[in-house]
Amino acid sequence: MADVARSAGVSVATVSHVLNDTRPVLPHTRRAVLDAVEELGYTTNTLARSLVTSRTRSIGLAVSAISNPYFTEILQGVEASALEHGYGLLIADPHEDPAHEREVVRLLHERRVDGMIVAPSAEPRELVSYLTRHRVPAVFLDRIVDVPEGEDAPRFDQVGAEGAEPTTGLVDHLAGLGHRRIGLVAGRPGLSTTRERITGYRHGLAAAGLPFDERLLVHGDSEAAAGERATADLLSLAVPPTALVTANNAMTIGALRAVRSRGLSVPGDLALCCFDDFAWADLFSPRLTAVAQPSRDIGAQAVRLLLDRLAEPDRPARTLRLPCTFVHRGSCGCVEQPGPLSEKSGHVAGPSGKAHAKAHERTLP
Repeated sequence: MADVARSAGVSVATVSHVLNDTRPVLPHTRRAVLDAVEELGYTTNTLARSLVTSRTRSIGLAVSAISNPYFTEILQGVEASALEHGYGLLIADPHEDPAHEREVVRLLHERRVDGMIVAPSAEPRELVSYLTRHRVPAVFLDRIVDVPEGEDAPRFDQVGAEGAEPTTGLVDHLAGLGHRRIGLVAGRPGLSTTRERITGYRHGLAAAGLPFDERLLVHGDSEAAAGERATADLLSLAVPPTALVTANNAMTIGALRAVRSRGLSVPGDLALCCFDDFAWADLFSPRLTAVAQPSRDIGAQAVRLLLDRLAEPDRPARTLRLPCTFVHRGSCGCVEQPGPLSEKSGHVAGPSGKAHAKAHERTLP
């Protein structure tokens, strides 16, 4: 910085104000400093700055299955928003293992990230305990965790898409097409997303006057191979389902493999609606009818919540739920539509027929 100051003919303090944007500087002075920075190849020493400010301007992101297109888009949303606010990312994959989850969170914490964004595992007790004990500012995304409420409760903000009502909408749509045996390939047990989609499935059946048959509810553990096995079990029933809802994109791929291996077709032999609309969903034949989650927005909102928490550590905890969109194509057995089923909002309607139009936010004490 002293070299830059000498080259630009200004004080070291002025160089600091230009680089850190901590005080207005005359345009020609700013230009002289930036020209000197470019000429000398100066870069900020982030480690030295963090010793002074106790901030590293970095965020830890712990998300399993980063290769999953859904989480990849979330990551893109987190990264774009973090960079926009001058933060870098340190990324780790907990592999849906509670013990490994705690370990990667510990490693991120040891690298002194300013805060963390985590997609919790199905057993987040140790995660919550670690973050609480070390008072780590954190936001949970995608999976909503039940945390104690009260004055002394940990303050974790959370953001995720609606899960129950969009699934209800899928079941309602299939029932409206005349299907009476509708199966569900649910995700990994213990995840809030799995619970919510099962709840939505059962609500959809009830709203359509259909009985719940436990044989039509199987778990694909949120993975393609397990989704294929679960779908095969459904198709092997004495009276198999005529329609199927798959609860994430990986299990949709598995379900399609199971259907194909039996020489069956979609939607001729089995109508299909899926949760998650991924980049190549419209390349299948027929194209996939799907619920699209606002994945990039989930990532961006997670950063917003974390920065708010860093700025105001004692603020009340907030849970933000974002609406989904129903993308109406042909795998459900309908003639493909040019737009979403709900023309007014584009969001999946629940049993009442009303659609979400905006995200809603819940504040805890």
